[in-house]
Amino acid sequence: MNDASTTRPLCRGPATRREFLRVGASALGGLSLADLLAARAAAGTSVVSELPTSVILFWMWGGPSQIETFDPKPNAPSEYRGPFRPIATSVPGIEICELFPQLAKIADRYSLIRSLHHEMASHNDGSIELLTGKTPNIADATSTAKSEHPDLGMIASRLRGSHSDGLPQYIGIPTQPFMTRPQYLGVSHSAFVTGDPSAENFRPANLKIHGGLNGQRLDDRLGLARQFDQHRQRLDATEGLDAFHRQAFQLLTSKSVANAFDLTREDPKLRDRYGRHLWGQSCLLARRLAEAGAGVVTIDALAPKLGMPLYFSWDDHANAQNGWDLAKGMTLRAEHMDPALSALIEDIHQRGLDEKILVVAIGEFGRTPRVTTSNACLGRDHWPQAQSALIAGGGLRQGQVVGATNSKAEYPAERPLRPQDLLATIYHHLGINHHHEFPDFSGRPIPVLPYGEPIRELA
Repeated sequence: MNDASTTRPLCRGPATRREFLRVGASALGGLSLADLLAARAAAGTSVVSELPTSVILFWMWGGPSQIETFDPKPNAPSEYRGPFRPIATSVPGIEICELFPQLAKIADRYSLIRSLHHEMASHNDGSIELLTGKTPNIADATSTAKSEHPDLGMIASRLRGSHSDGLPQYIGIPTQPFMTRPQYLGVSHSAFVTGDPSAENFRPANLKIHGGLNGQRLDDRLGLARQFDQHRQRLDATEGLDAFHRQAFQLLTSKSVANAFDLTREDPKLRDRYGRHLWGQSCLLARRLAEAGAGVVTIDALAPKLGMPLYFSWDDHANAQNGWDLAKGMTLRAEHMDPALSALIEDIHQRGLDEKILVVAIGEFGRTPRVTTSNACLGRDHWPQAQSALIAGGGLRQGQVVGATNSKAEYPAERPLRPQDLLATIYHHLGINHHHEFPDFSGRPIPVLPYGEPIRELA
């Protein structure tokens, strides 16, 4: 294995704001309400889920540094330990990076996993490994790959079905991870995306209605008549289409669904505690949706509103030309993540939801233990050989560290774990048998996970 100082991952560096917006306008989106429900009607999906458990995934796309988050190495050589110091937490013996003081105060309410590892060193391949549990057949160094298998939210949607009031099982805030596709499960199991919950007068597209509307006014208000006509051309005039109409009307007029999306129903002080920015309001909305019965809610923690075109992802290469710097980027992101994630964890505990809702914070890989430099800019490159995750709630054991890396955070030294083990833990919480099989397009049986077992230390 090459040393971190000599390995340069195949990545063109952090995305610019222009690139993010371009991709976001096309690939990042999930389905609109009309598309989602029409696809379900065409597929004959009618399973109703009342399972009580939910998962909120705080997805740190770009690959957060394990050292600058949850696995600091203060005794490592200076070229490894980085620009920040560790701080003590509320649990004796557990330290995290000083950038997260609010999370440090509640370490008894989450566990850290420090020994996760895999082999996929490009963004999309690593994301596919983490989100689907399947290793890409052909590694794609350009980071443009799309998954051949559905992700955990799509699988939850397929196996758990829709909530009785029409709330989708898979919801992406503000969008869904762009590298996954439902594939052989069918497009109806894509995420329902919300848009930016920190926007003024936020309301997801196609949900901007009030109760008491009759069918004609509903069609006029939302333009659904035109959408129904379009879908009618593609669907037989059968019970499936009738079910589509019923479910569309049910969801669009559901008071409980409308309330779940309505952040104005929250105490303004609580909204302030989460943070009046994209990540803060995303975490708050995720809690509301999980509480209402959504199975999997992903928070795409990619683009906080920082008022500048940089630091949009966790992809902290040193790049003097673009002014990209690990210390600046981590500081700015932590200012958003620390209050948002700590508020979410505290909130679910205070509401008695800590057995119902599981919270997981992770990215697609870690970063090189040895710091790189570009003039005065610091950075770390891609490093799937070691990464950390935070896991809270779900009725799991908290206030502990599972696994460990070596003295430089290079490789697991104790209890090596794979992404599939983390996913098995998540599926277990959701009541999903991770050995369940789906037929792919050729009829070949594909298991939910090819291997992996729930992490026993968390039980």
